Amino acid sequence: MRTRRHAAALLLGALAAHACDPAERAGAREARAALAVAESSFEAARRIGDAISIARARGADRAEDGTPLAQLMEEGPASLARLQAQLAAIDSMALDSLDRRALRTMERTAVAYAAALAPSATAAPEAAAGRPDCTYDAATIADSPDGLSALTARIYACYGYAAEHVRYRNATLDRLTVLGRLPGTASAAERERLFRALEPVFRTIAGDGGAESPYRHLVRLSAERWRAEGSPVAGRARRVGVEPERMEGWLVSILERWRDVTPDSLIEPWDYDYLAGHADRVLSPLVAARGLTTLNAGYYQALGADIDALGVHLDVEPRVGKTPVAFTDFGRRARLENGRWVGGSEWIFATYRTSAGLGMLAELLHETGHAVHIAAIRTRPAFLDWPDNDAFTEGLADFVSLEVYEPAWQQRWLGDSVPVADGLRSRYAAIIMDVCWALFEIRMHAQPESDPNAVWTALTSEYLHIRPHPELAWWARRGQLIDSPGYMANYAIGAIIIADLRARAKAVHGDFARGDTTWYPWVSERLYRFGLERPSRQVIEDFLGRALSPDALLADLGRISAARGARPR
Repeated sequence: MRTRRHAAALLLGALAAHACDPAERAGAREARAALAVAESSFEAARRIGDAISIARARGADRAEDGTPLAQLMEEGPASLARLQAQLAAIDSMALDSLDRRALRTMERTAVAYAAALAPSATAAPEAAAGRPDCTYDAATIADSPDGLSALTARIYACYGYAAEHVRYRNATLDRLTVLGRLPGTASAAERERLFRALEPVFRTIAGDGGAESPYRHLVRLSAERWRAEGSPVAGRARRVGVEPERMEGWLVSILERWRDVTPDSLIEPWDYDYLAGHADRVLSPLVAARGLTTLNAGYYQALGADIDALGVHLDVEPRVGKTPVAFTDFGRRARLENGRWVGGSEWIFATYRTSAGLGMLAELLHETGHAVHIAAIRTRPAFLDWPDNDAFTEGLADFVSLEVYEPAWQQRWLGDSVPVADGLRSRYAAIIMDVCWALFEIRMHAQPESDPNAVWTALTSEYLHIRPHPELAWWARRGQLIDSPGYMANYAIGAIIIADLRARAKAVHGDFARGDTTWYPWVSERLYRFGLERPSRQVIEDFLGRALSPDALLADLGRISAARGARPR
């Protein structure tokens, strides 16, 4: 109820506003009007940028709507120049705080689009199909102008080519296919052969393992940038309300819990996925029989998210020159027309060569989780983008995918199930590896002269019970280590976030393993719709009703030993 005192304060405020300098009020109106014009131009420029990005990822010479890529590349710079001129003319001090943040967001995005439209980025899609020159001197490239970007591009090109041309026996496979076979290969000797077939991929990053290797040069340059600009890992932790030192402690506690709930006998690195893969071996034939994309679409539809109606496109067939890393992005963004939201389109890029398995299904559900998230964003054009924290984004993508490891989900969608402990071990094996990679990057950037093989061996032997192999650079199998140093922490921090969010959602809204068509609208309203409008920390804490905690993830890991009738040590 409003008190008289409150009403008097409102009256005084209104009188004060009325007494403001008329020129000041006119300046604010002009700034808001100029911002509205710029935001319209921003929406148009970004539409061109999105179309260019998706066409390149598709390896196509035309956009989704048939517009030639060459035409978009001609239109893009003019559209961007018009936008930047409009943004530069706005008096930011005449704007309120929200409009000022919208202005700053559009300015940052314009800079990113300028880089995307630079001549070096305009090569035809088929240019990536050729074999890159990998007989280079890393030190020379590192010492060149913008050495970090140049070295990153060269390593990633060589990694991508090697990852798509893995020689195994008499066949050419890709990295994901090789890794996908490990959980289902019964012969330990055959698993080792599969694993060692990836050594040429490892060498594109690790070289001969010495101080002059490509990665050692890369991490030195990257560490310099982190010291100058701040660690991206620390920034992401703070953006979800956690101090970096505390977050690092949480990651260690997760590894300690895994160490305590899994058998303590030493295993070989090529046996890790197999020993955690009982659920995959039992259930993958059922996934293949029902069809990867059919299960993916069917489950999301049962949750109230019809991916066809939402405009989700799947590009999952092998293609020469295709990026080796699965990802999802905007095709066309949703827009408000005459007071009504018009949906956009979203594109998922991945490569599935072999018959479908449970792990592949989890990955596709994860990427589709990104797609249904961005399809639900409902905010002004300046903020209609990925949330401000990649860890939050990666965590949200696992909202649905983690469910495949629960017996209730398996029974409903596959007609059979495995014991909960086996499902949980399959669920967390990859997450635990991501936590190791996160700590690996943190420690390598803290001490860039360290031997990466030694750092990796220390982590995996201490917490994963993996036999030391300091001669093997098997840490070097993730492309994110090259083109996005620190990105692996997103998966680790994201695992903490989504465990907490899932536990809260189930407590408040109920279980959704078997389907619940109210789930997607409910989650969209509370978690998906904000884009950049609200900080990720605020969205998380509003949903949880408190600060983020690792307790839900640690408790879930504890179910592994509890299901086997033992206490975590």
